[in-house]
Amino acid sequence: MTLAVTELLKKALALPPEARPALAGSLRDSLDTVVHEGAEAAWEKEIETRLAGLNSGEVVAVPWTEVRRRLMQVASDAR
Repeated sequence: MTLAVTELLKKALALPPEARPALAGSLRDSLDTVVHEGAEAAWEKEIETRLAGLNSGEVVAVPWTEVRRRLMQVASDAR
C-alpha cells in the first residue's frame, strides 16, 4: 500500500463503528461496474429462496460470533 492509502485506511478505521459499513458498501459498489446479464434476477431468486428457508424454519440462522468461532477453530486445526 502506498503511504496515501495507508493514511486513508487509518482515517477510515478511526470512523465510528456505525459509519464504517456505509463506507465499505460504497467502496464495494464502486468495484461493481459491470453487471452480468441475469445476475440481478439470479440474486433476487437466491434471496427469496433463503428468506423462505428462514421463514419456514427449515434453515436456522447462526450468529456471527458462532460462525467466527468455528472459522477460527478450523483455521487453528489446519496449522
